[in-house]
Amino acid sequence: MTEQFQVIAVIKGKGKAEAEEVKSVKDKKKEKTKGKKRKGGSDDDDDEDWADISRNMYKKAKKLPGQLENCEICNKRFTVTPYSKTGPDGGLLCSPCGRELAKDAATEKKPKTSTAGRKRRKVESDRLDGRVSIGAKSLQTLCIEKVAQHHQDLDELGDLPQDVVERLGEIFTKRRVMKPETLKLFLRGDLDRVVINDCAYLEIEDYEQIFAIASKADTFMFNNACQFQNRAMEYMTEKANNIRFLKLYAANLVSDEAWCSFFVQRGKDLEALKLQWLDASFDDETVRQLVESCQNLKRLKLYRCRRLGPEAIDAISCLPRLEHLSLQISQPVDCERLINLVSGVGENLRTLSLLRFEEADDTLLEAIHKHCSNLAKLRITDSDTITDVGFMNLFSDWSNPPLVQVDFSSTRDVDNSNPDGPEVPVGLADEGFKSLMTHSGEKLEKLNIVSCRHITTATFMDVFDGQKTYPELREIDISFCNTADTVVIAGILKTCPKLEKLVVFGCFNVESVVVPAGILFIGAPKAQDAIEQLGNSALNVEQALGGMLTMIQANA
Repeated sequence: MTEQFQVIAVIKGKGKAEAEEVKSVKDKKKEKTKGKKRKGGSDDDDDEDWADISRNMYKKAKKLPGQLENCEICNKRFTVTPYSKTGPDGGLLCSPCGRELAKDAATEKKPKTSTAGRKRRKVESDRLDGRVSIGAKSLQTLCIEKVAQHHQDLDELGDLPQDVVERLGEIFTKRRVMKPETLKLFLRGDLDRVVINDCAYLEIEDYEQIFAIASKADTFMFNNACQFQNRAMEYMTEKANNIRFLKLYAANLVSDEAWCSFFVQRGKDLEALKLQWLDASFDDETVRQLVESCQNLKRLKLYRCRRLGPEAIDAISCLPRLEHLSLQISQPVDCERLINLVSGVGENLRTLSLLRFEEADDTLLEAIHKHCSNLAKLRITDSDTITDVGFMNLFSDWSNPPLVQVDFSSTRDVDNSNPDGPEVPVGLADEGFKSLMTHSGEKLEKLNIVSCRHITTATFMDVFDGQKTYPELREIDISFCNTADTVVIAGILKTCPKLEKLVVFGCFNVESVVVPAGILFIGAPKAQDAIEQLGNSALNVEQALGGMLTMIQANA
């Protein structure tokens, strides 16, 4: 006992400092325990956690792929797969219920689409189509767009003017809704012409319906006519008694015999024929039959008819009344045949378009200078043999009146090893361009000199110097003329008061340009801000006018 009391006395005899230290440690442990209870919950919460754990321990395991299970929603028995969906209560779903659940979830989580990108695309689309709108749209435009929007609810268009009907046809084509169901809207017995811009969905019966209803029309224009066959050609020959103008694009199912039969029966009345992208038919013999039967033909356009060759050029040179001629032939044609063609029909020609005749040289321009004196439109493209001297001689002392449209695109040298070109410039260059603008600048309306890369900056600045004026020039395309810069563009805008469209793709020296209102300026990325501001101002005006109209209707 004595020893025990001695130990107790020793413990009690310890300093107060040690006792207080032990007490503080115990208090800290209590505070930590209380904090954990506050964060994790009370003792009841701990009990609930243990209950959840126990439930999960005894929860029924999900069926594996290949096993049978009842659907949680419809209670249908089905085979479990790795793609089986989980229902709201944790069970598995059959395939139909899983698809419905996924569809509902996608609808709920569908993000709100922004209209800014859609408006931007619409503005760019209209700009590339050659349309620019300043301020609010006209009432006619709004009505046309509304009709196109609700085309499935229309029974007929009524007595709309011809130009409005054709504009509706363009919108239907762009929206890919020109189908047999909507074709009836554009057919009336009093129409003078039938223009279908996209016939991809039309069948033979639809073409027969066109010729039966619009039998009095004298003009038929069908683009992408992939189902226009011999039967449709025969029906047109029988019913279209007043046909004067025929345009077909990609009508590759019409045979040579059907073409010859049509020319024999209707050729004496035919005045215009435009054919494009014919691969399987329409050869040189067909062209000979065309020339023999269609002596009154005034307009002829043959683009990418692959079976045509040099003999077709010889036959066309015998058309006495031809006024408009446009040719693009895949097979090579020597320059002598082209000279004979120009000398044979050049006297009455008002339009001459020769695309991708690689054998043409300066002698062809000499023949045009000599035999053509009534041209209003001249197009010669994709030549690397015609020189700048040839173009200069063509426009020097030429008896032809000023041209209205000019297209000399891609007339240049293409030798990559010599980017500056030969010493004698090939294609339209400085002297030829100056002679062109001196001769035709007063009446010129459309100018296309795409890829004429040998025209220097000094020549551009001399022609568009801000002092001269080209009063009728409305459309200019100088894409890939690398020498054109911001100063040149400013000069063009100043010297062309009626300018409506300016295209400058590939002119990378064109930077910040102030685009006047109402001008389509296409192809300059660094000028996009000014174009967007113009589009936004037009949109704001339209919204303001729409709000005013709503207020007026409410007050009424």
